[in-house]
Amino acid sequence: MTVWPDVKLNLGLRVLRKRPDGYHELETLFVPCDAFHDELTVTPADETTIEISNCDWDPQQDLTIKAWRLLKADFPDLPCVKILLKKNSPVGAGLGGGSADAAYMLKALNTMFSLGLSDGALAQYASRLGSDCPFFVYDRPMLGTGRGEILEPFDIDLSGYEIRVAVPDGVHVSTKEAYAGITPSEEGESVRELLKLPATLWKGRLVNGFEASVFPQHPEIAALKDKFYSEGAIYSSMTGSGSAVFGIFVKTI
Repeated sequence: MTVWPDVKLNLGLRVLRKRPDGYHELETLFVPCDAFHDELTVTPADETTIEISNCDWDPQQDLTIKAWRLLKADFPDLPCVKILLKKNSPVGAGLGGGSADAAYMLKALNTMFSLGLSDGALAQYASRLGSDCPFFVYDRPMLGTGRGEILEPFDIDLSGYEIRVAVPDGVHVSTKEAYAGITPSEEGESVRELLKLPATLWKGRLVNGFEASVFPQHPEIAALKDKFYSEGAIYSSMTGSGSAVFGIFVKTI
């Protein structure tokens, strides 16, 4: 089976407070984005192996094989598989490409081997692999709270807009770096309420809280946001903890 994991964008991202478990309480809207797609092929095999192209990390630490191990622990009869992953989505860009790979792996195994897991059950497994992994089980607009794993369907129609995504060359922002410079705050307007406004009113109000700390350290990212606005975007923002930036444009006929 071959699947093509996509990526996500964050419309608004508020970091509200630090939790006793060390994570932060968040509020954000996850939306799927087809700007990039990885290629994930899973086939039955005599032993479980993994090959990854276009990346330089240890394949045995990849979230796709961790997803197989996670299900194998609860489903001892789960067959071995050969995993082929071609990375096309940028790494360390806040687009969630690795999380998407993990979620799509869970879904592929569930389908291939008739495990009978519901989306809710798959999301529970996905949450053990990463905070934004559960979103990709559903892969539709979802309001994320908690550490991002508590999801609620959110009705938003972006069909009348063109979304462009840009990633600055050679700029990677680690999650640790992003959180190190942020000041959590519960003040300000909620993402949920702001998204009820027309998109033309989001600029300056629907914010990604990481921009305040990331932009001074990486002015190339801020420059991309300015560039989108200079090109006519009605809204632009960094996604996740960076470094990718997206711009929303009204479609022209």
